[in-house]
Amino acid sequence: MRYLRSQNGKQSTPTPCRTGNINSGLAIGGGSLLFLILMVALLVYSPPKDKEKNQTTANEDDALVMFCAAGIKPPVAAAAAQFAEEEFGVPVHLQYGGSGTLLSNLQVAKKGDLYLAADTSYIEIARKKGLINEAVSVARMHPVIMVKKGNPKKIQSIDDLLKADVTFALANPDAASVGKLTKKKLTEAGKWDAVSRSAHVFKPTVSEIATDVLLGAVDAAVVWDATVNQHPEKATMVDVPEFSGTIKNVTVSVLNSSEKPQKSLLFARYLQAPEKGQKQFAEMGYETVEGDAWDPHPTILLFSGGVNRLAIQDTLKEFEQREGVTVNTVYNGCGILVGQINSGQRPDAYFACDTSYMVQVQPKFTLPLTVAETDMVIIVEKGNPKQIKTVFDLAGKDIKVGLAHHEQSALGALTKRLLGPLVQNDQSLYDAVQPNVKTNTPTADLLVNQLRTGSLDAAIVYRANISKVTDKLDVVEIKEGRPLAEQPIAILKSTKYPHLMQRLVAKLTAAPSRAIFESSGFRWRIASGSL
Repeated sequence: MRYLRSQNGKQSTPTPCRTGNINSGLAIGGGSLLFLILMVALLVYSPPKDKEKNQTTANEDDALVMFCAAGIKPPVAAAAAQFAEEEFGVPVHLQYGGSGTLLSNLQVAKKGDLYLAADTSYIEIARKKGLINEAVSVARMHPVIMVKKGNPKKIQSIDDLLKADVTFALANPDAASVGKLTKKKLTEAGKWDAVSRSAHVFKPTVSEIATDVLLGAVDAAVVWDATVNQHPEKATMVDVPEFSGTIKNVTVSVLNSSEKPQKSLLFARYLQAPEKGQKQFAEMGYETVEGDAWDPHPTILLFSGGVNRLAIQDTLKEFEQREGVTVNTVYNGCGILVGQINSGQRPDAYFACDTSYMVQVQPKFTLPLTVAETDMVIIVEKGNPKQIKTVFDLAGKDIKVGLAHHEQSALGALTKRLLGPLVQNDQSLYDAVQPNVKTNTPTADLLVNQLRTGSLDAAIVYRANISKVTDKLDVVEIKEGRPLAEQPIAILKSTKYPHLMQRLVAKLTAAPSRAIFESSGFRWRIASGSL
């Protein structure tokens, strides 16, 4: 198997004029005065600044370095030029090669801002190696056989490549995405050995083997459909069963080595936007993706139950900074939030206090992901002076109790659901406690504050509400019923920014976020590797 790689003049001194001593003295004196004037002028003179040169230097400081699969060069180069010259003034320096070759280079270089691979398998490898962070899909492709216009050798199948009078080229499986995929699919079909032995040449990029077909160096090559689409007057594609249904996502990712993640994500979003980069992909024969609406600095709206505030607020700030977006977050009782959603408000995502409050608005949102869970507990003054041991003690004499509002708050509804079935003196415990209830609040943090100021003797809250004040109160575990709340998050189906919101969910469910949740009194619910 052969893996070939496409290759003083001199200045004369004037003779001084001699006109006598007087003239010489005048000449010397005048010359000295002239020399003095010139020197002063030079000292005072400040040459005009080269604005264009300074601007270029500033732009280069902002420049991004992108490692780009060679087969995707045409639309990316066009979008990069528009991004730099017409829109943001940020140059994008493109380095081309096979997806596999570029990945190998990245592992060694450990520098750069963006990596665009012809299929997501390389992105997954890069992620496992800790080389990348966010990934954004920008196009789709599938492999085909490329032949010259008119298909003079009448090639209709993989088997036709093996005919004695047919020469063909393949991309190197170790270097190029289409080569790797060709080997995989033909191995599954039991044809790789025969095809690889008969190949006229292997080259590191799809662009090189496509050029061989166009120049007549070979009769055929296995390339991407988009590659053929770029040469409608010179080439034809042949679809074959071995590649049927094999679709690959062209994906751009932000490298962990990038010192400009915000600008890198801006360009990634630019490539995916229908009004921007997707026009270039469509014009050059690629199947486009349904990207987010274009906005250089999007503003998104997040509704969140109050219980989640401490666990997510820092992560949201980091997301805003990295993505260059604004996240307007509304924290409130989930009963109030659900009422607002059902009355017409449309948050781009909803992070509920409990599953029961996600169910009520589910048709408007995608399938929710349960992120965490937290227990309901009784909180009492330090030392527990009222000696409260169980939920039944909340109905005792001279006990000032605080509960969340059962209509405005998920906690309130769960409290009613917990206490309702329990019986105290022939009545529901929930009803028995009511004479002692001094306040009903929409959020639990208000109950915590009132207990700390002495306004209450006891309150039912989430464990996650007290992670920062455990030294200032005591906790009584609830052993009756199912004192548990689960926190799901879901994305609005009609959001203008579905991909941006998916990245937000990914940020909120990543390992650093998990650590914050667990330190805030939650238990993590997402299985490792489930995202």
